[in-house]
Amino acid sequence: MMDWPRVRDSLRHHARRPVVRTGLYALLWCLLWLDARVFFVLPVAVQAIGFLTALPVCHYWIRRFRHEPPHLRRAVLSACYLPLWQLAAHLPLLFSNYGLSSALSSAGTFGAFFLGLGWAVWWIDRETKRARPADPSRRIWDPRQLAAWYFGSKNRKLRQSVFTLLTYSAVFGGVFLLLTRLTGCSVYEAPLGGGEEQQLRQVVRIQKVINKKFVINPYSSVLFNPPPIDDVKLDVLEVTEHLYKIGQGKGEGAGFAGGTTRGKVRFIRLKYDGGDWSQDMDRGADLNLLTEYGVRLGHPVHDRPEPMEIARLKTFPARKSPPMVYMTGQQNISVSDAEIKILRTYLLEHHGMLFGDNGGSSGWEGQFVGMMAKVLPTVEPISVYLDHPIHRIPYPLPRLPIVAPHGRSNALGWVVDGRLAVYYHPGDIGDAWADGHSGVPQEVWESSYQLGINVIYYAHSEYSKWLAATAK
Repeated sequence: MMDWPRVRDSLRHHARRPVVRTGLYALLWCLLWLDARVFFVLPVAVQAIGFLTALPVCHYWIRRFRHEPPHLRRAVLSACYLPLWQLAAHLPLLFSNYGLSSALSSAGTFGAFFLGLGWAVWWIDRETKRARPADPSRRIWDPRQLAAWYFGSKNRKLRQSVFTLLTYSAVFGGVFLLLTRLTGCSVYEAPLGGGEEQQLRQVVRIQKVINKKFVINPYSSVLFNPPPIDDVKLDVLEVTEHLYKIGQGKGEGAGFAGGTTRGKVRFIRLKYDGGDWSQDMDRGADLNLLTEYGVRLGHPVHDRPEPMEIARLKTFPARKSPPMVYMTGQQNISVSDAEIKILRTYLLEHHGMLFGDNGGSSGWEGQFVGMMAKVLPTVEPISVYLDHPIHRIPYPLPRLPIVAPHGRSNALGWVVDGRLAVYYHPGDIGDAWADGHSGVPQEVWESSYQLGINVIYYAHSEYSKWLAATAK
């Protein structure tokens, strides 16, 4: 039998300052988890350092309870599972390994389920053994007692176990859905600033290098002050010169008039069922493009891309929504009717833009076009030619970059109220953004970066103009 007085004394002994400190730490840890899951304020590295602090805390409590009764030691180990699981799932994000992070997160969910199930079974079994004899004159509802009427008269223990499993699964599933759908107050803010919608020019700079030479007269001493003789060396340097402050509006610094001082340009990739929505993400494609955008245009950018469920778009306010979201893949696109409605609201009412990139099959184009026929049933796709602003600013593109052709060679667009609400690229430019650029020539991956930067800038500029036009 369990020595309950000893257990109570042990708990009183430990319920002192370390408990209070650990409680405060647990509160801060929950805030850190919310930031990593919902708000994305802190950099990934700072979040990782915060999650790493769980190691000494867990180590302290494991050592402190190492001589306590077995069930208390197991309880401490179970409590340490959650922060250590989140730490393991977060560390791969430091290396943009979103696939490994997702796998660890899923594996950890299964581990948490069976860990909690073990405790539920243990608790029910303990309470059943402690139950007093049932009064046969009363109908018993308590599931902790085998005499509960709904367990019947035969195989009561089996039925109690099945009841425990079903009840626990329902509770765990409800909590899981609540946490995975937790979005808080999602807000997107672009960087405040201004500038002009001008092209970035490729210019030739001439550098003049003068090397002085000594002239030696063979019939006299060396002249140390001869007339200068110029040896002119012309070095032709092709550089990208920022002749203009690229942006929209009259604000200080490069940015957008509709932005805020804390705003940053972010790259949001949509998650969907039925396809490899995360293609090239683990190879740094999204982050590389985002970094290049920040370096070349001088706009503040986020330190990581953001994979996001389509359902989360509805949590953004109309005037604080992402100006652009990205979608790619090469398999089937499976979206629900509710997600179709959310995308329609995002594009039409929130003035957003969808950037689709065919990641590797001729069939994906049909999937994407079919989806858009449901999202915007009254809008027909058109060819987006090279003279469109999305192909001219900030970079003038002499041709549409194609990494791998998957059918057509021209871009498609869905125009709403004179703006491109949807832009579809047929040639898998995400491959060129990835680490190593998938082995394509520099001309191709440079043009792919330029097109990606143009699309991001176009979406943010149009969104900023809309904010100014609809301001009260």
